[in-house]
Amino acid sequence: MSGEPARLLFVCSRNRLRSPTAEAVLNGVETVSAISAGTNNDAETTLSGDLVEWADIIYVMETAHKKKITRKFGTELRHTPVRNLAIPDNYKFMEPDLVAIIKARFPEYFS
Repeated sequence: MSGEPARLLFVCSRNRLRSPTAEAVLNGVETVSAISAGTNNDAETTLSGDLVEWADIIYVMETAHKKKITRKFGTELRHTPVRNLAIPDNYKFMEPDLVAIIKARFPEYFS
């Protein structure tokens, strides 16, 4: 990537709690550029093909999100890995426990 920040896209359903928290936490890392979006039509930022194509890696919060985006954006995803963080919808935005879980999922940035 020649010194460019890693482009990480975080996806949940409504883009209100989990994915925006992940975006905020990872944007604090110098070598990362993070954006978040949601799969639902009522999401704060709705996932689009442009965002999928922008990302180096897409992180979803649940298996259902991966299935939904694979169905909708299969062509755009052919060169982009999609990884499941397995974070249930039990947290508030920037809740300390959620921040801790996110940091634990990215030991390469928070060791």
